[in-house]
Amino acid sequence: MKPFLSFLPIVTLFFTASVEAADAGGARPVVGFLAKAKGNAYFLSCKGGADRAAKELGVQLLFDGPVEGNAAKQTELVEGWIARRVDVLAVAVEDKESLSVSLRKAQQQGIKVLTYDADAMTDARSFFVNQATAEGIGYALMDEAARLQNAEGEFAVITASMANANQREWMKHIEARLKEKYPKMKLVASRACDDRREKAQTETAALLSAYPNVKVIMATCSPGVPGAAEAVKQAGKTGQVKVIGLGLPNENKPYVHAGVTESVILWNTGDLGYLTLHAAVALARGTLQPGAKSFEAGSLGKFEIAGDNILLGKPFLFTKRNIDQFDF
Repeated sequence: MKPFLSFLPIVTLFFTASVEAADAGGARPVVGFLAKAKGNAYFLSCKGGADRAAKELGVQLLFDGPVEGNAAKQTELVEGWIARRVDVLAVAVEDKESLSVSLRKAQQQGIKVLTYDADAMTDARSFFVNQATAEGIGYALMDEAARLQNAEGEFAVITASMANANQREWMKHIEARLKEKYPKMKLVASRACDDRREKAQTETAALLSAYPNVKVIMATCSPGVPGAAEAVKQAGKTGQVKVIGLGLPNENKPYVHAGVTESVILWNTGDLGYLTLHAAVALARGTLQPGAKSFEAGSLGKFEIAGDNILLGKPFLFTKRNIDQFDF
């Protein structure tokens, strides 16, 4: 027994080193895929695309997130994945400044980091998988609002949270477009719904009461669009007040067909998850390097890389004419 016991640590050491070498070589990377809110239909749709990519690539996908938007809970989950020594983190960031501290720590410990949906500080990740440029989203929303009210009159905004980096960035471009092109339009108020449909409905109802001349409600988060639409419907203002926003086709179809919601602006969220997972695995395996100009993502083909942003594409407009063609 004594010789065997003497040999056992060597075997154990060899086995551990072999596993670590296999992981380092990218044989089966473990990817921590973090949502802002794991029950949100938007992020579940992203997960669907990521699951498909993980199966193709033969990697282990760990999907998690707070029940609702919560920066402290996101940090806790990232710290847990650091302790577990995952290979790469793909993160939709709730609060840029706070989460970037933990993401830098992950990088210092050899864990690769990229972001999707909402970015971290640039030194806290290698790439951002950008669903559409902030300018493109802001301009698309503002132009659609202007079209619906003949470029004049009042409109209001339902946002997710005043702390969300992408929400703030989108609002910056909405306001810039408003100032530049639509001098006869007025943004009367912005209200946060904390990424909750029920709160979006409550806040919209309050806006309709406080600002009876509002012609368009613009929601910049996926739960906000059906929440705002339900408030307009309940207020008996279908046709008088139009709802637009960033949302998922499936949860907005009834309101679009009823004429409450005029249009939904988004991108293919499944494609976003798929592209993010492919990029995460390539980053872990060393086949995606800083300075790359393009990236090949499985069945979706080639994507442009602008600086450190991997670009999914331009926003897409879902309307009564085409919304039934999409199922997500």
